[in-house]
Amino acid sequence: MDATLIAVAALWGAAAGLLLPRAAYRFSVEPEEAWRDACPAGHALTGPARGWLGSTRCAACAVAVPSLRGGAAPGAPAPAAARGRYAPAVLTPVITVLACVALAAATGTRPEAAVWLLLAPVAVLLAVIDRRVHRLPDALTLPLAGATAVLLGGAALLPEPGGSWTSALLGGAALGGFYLLLFLFNPDGMGFGDVKLALALGVALGWYGWAVLCAGGFAGFLFGALYGVALMLVRRAGRKTGIPFGPFMIAGALTGLLFGGLAA
Repeated sequence: MDATLIAVAALWGAAAGLLLPRAAYRFSVEPEEAWRDACPAGHALTGPARGWLGSTRCAACAVAVPSLRGGAAPGAPAPAAARGRYAPAVLTPVITVLACVALAAATGTRPEAAVWLLLAPVAVLLAVIDRRVHRLPDALTLPLAGATAVLLGGAALLPEPGGSWTSALLGGAALGGFYLLLFLFNPDGMGFGDVKLALALGVALGWYGWAVLCAGGFAGFLFGALYGVALMLVRRAGRKTGIPFGPFMIAGALTGLLFGGLAA
């Protein structure tokens, strides 16, 4: 295991992960709504990339909203950590770091490692959005599919790749086609966003071959089924309760990539 590579992956995951909570907040809207451009109090989100990059603490809210918790006197400012926060900002970066480190450790210095590290934050972002609003935006799923195919095509041209670009493209077509059939058979149980996400995940898993593609695809269904059963056991859901499937698809793909990277 290359300690330098692991350190770079951890730093990259931390840097990218810290930028995801604001993007997740902005993307987490219903299909007919525009992307959010203000905090819940209505203050415009400012910062680089037209406000898409930045923290999840609103400076205007931090100044304007006093706190009476903890025995503070009326009008006294709230503690800095409690003021102006409009979205969770810890768990997403931690998950991104763990995913990047795991992928780097499994893949090593093969060229596809750079591809996995570049795409992992986008996958985490999609999982967070789907968990919040049961939606996988086209603005992320379609570019992710295209970027995965193009980047792996570049990785295939470098020395000692761990997979095949041809099998990656076939894997994307196979998994995307499978999810399309599921969607056509039961539109109420499978969203079309899942179909588009399956294109990207199929390309990534197919890079390591059909066995990894099948394992990663099956793992997604297994994780989703276990989650659904757990919800029913604690009586938080029924048999017809909808759950966001994107996070489980992504978790299954991550599992497949880890096994594929270790076996390559």
